[in-house]
Amino acid sequence: MRRDAATPPPDATPARAAPPGPDAPPGPAAAPAERAVPPGRPATPARAAPPGRDAPAQRGDGATARRGAASRDAARPEPAAAPTTRAERAAPDAHSATPGRAAPRPHVVAVAVTDSAPTFELAVPCEVFGLDRADIVDPWYELRLCAGEPGPLRTAAGLGVPTPYGLDDLVEADTVIVAACARPAQLAPPPGLLAAVRKAHESGRRIVSICSGVYILAAAGLLSGRRATTHWMSAADFAHRFPDVDLDPTALYVEDGSIVTSAGTGSAIDLCLHLVRRDHGAAVANEVARRMVVPPHREGGQTQYARLPARPRAGGDGGLAPVLQWARERLHEPLTVAGLAAAAHMSERTFARRFRDELGTTPLQWVLQERVRLAQELLETTDDPVESVARRTGFGTAPNLRHHFRRLTSVSPQTYRQVFRSRAVPRSVPPGALPTAPWD
Repeated sequence: MRRDAATPPPDATPARAAPPGPDAPPGPAAAPAERAVPPGRPATPARAAPPGRDAPAQRGDGATARRGAASRDAARPEPAAAPTTRAERAAPDAHSATPGRAAPRPHVVAVAVTDSAPTFELAVPCEVFGLDRADIVDPWYELRLCAGEPGPLRTAAGLGVPTPYGLDDLVEADTVIVAACARPAQLAPPPGLLAAVRKAHESGRRIVSICSGVYILAAAGLLSGRRATTHWMSAADFAHRFPDVDLDPTALYVEDGSIVTSAGTGSAIDLCLHLVRRDHGAAVANEVARRMVVPPHREGGQTQYARLPARPRAGGDGGLAPVLQWARERLHEPLTVAGLAAAAHMSERTFARRFRDELGTTPLQWVLQERVRLAQELLETTDDPVESVARRTGFGTAPNLRHHFRRLTSVSPQTYRQVFRSRAVPRSVPPGALPTAPWD
């Protein structure tokens, strides 16, 4: 029987593939062809390769295994690449996210802006909540400036304030901040803003006021029977206009349920850091304070910065001016109601009644305030130790001075001196005299 020239005899070694030439078909060299098996003849088993030679590849060996493995690999989904950027890490993962749970959304802080608002009090929430601090907490807050009244709005310094959001957006925010407002807005708050603040409060939103923004909250009826605070310069006016509010004029900020109010200017920083501390913890608030280069928490209240009640002017106190001046010159001595009444040529009962009617306080309370005022002056302008200040102000001992000073100013004498002392003046300068300027 004639064999095909291309088919090797059964016991022959397969011929090597010829090098590619011009007549060679394209593609890789074909594997040696298998002999056709005539009908009825059993197939000849493959001959084992002699030692040192590689056996030709057979169907059903590694090729089939590799093909099966490739099929299984094709059916198996490839693992997702590890996220490399912060945005990719923050994005929800289809494989790891809990079914039915949405990705966390930022806490929305809406600031109500009125015309001629004080610049600093408006800028503080923009600094704390408006800057992207996702490297600390992701997601960070989302700030929205909402127009509290129609028309173009400007700050008290004349800076234009873009307000792309309105009162509807204010109501939907998680935290609503009413920034400080000018006197016209205090006396006649925009009706739309009052309605929006009420609706936000009824919806369970957190309501916050900075400085004189408390007037808006009180006019909206949110502070009746609640504790609140405001700038110490506005305390008397606010208490007169809203007697149903439990005003604390000494605090930097007051939190009563879901309503938080703050004192003026710098206390806006204390308030905003307090909100961050409540939402994300002390470590986050401390980091924000560190970046703002401010203390994360200030000791004491605003009374350490406030002036004590103004001294009545001569002629405007119903005849008490002479005895008050007499008492100020003797603060280092023991002062009693009987001694003051005798100096005023009145009975003790009449003197106490006149004193309260005209000054709004008791004689002994007034003496205490005057002594603390003198102590403040001495701490600011002299190097006198606390023991000497205590003697010169009539408190007698340093512990007695510390007790009453802290009670009225919320800080210790030493802390007060560190905060307000700019430079010492000669001890010969009498109390009340102004220190000499450095360039004089």
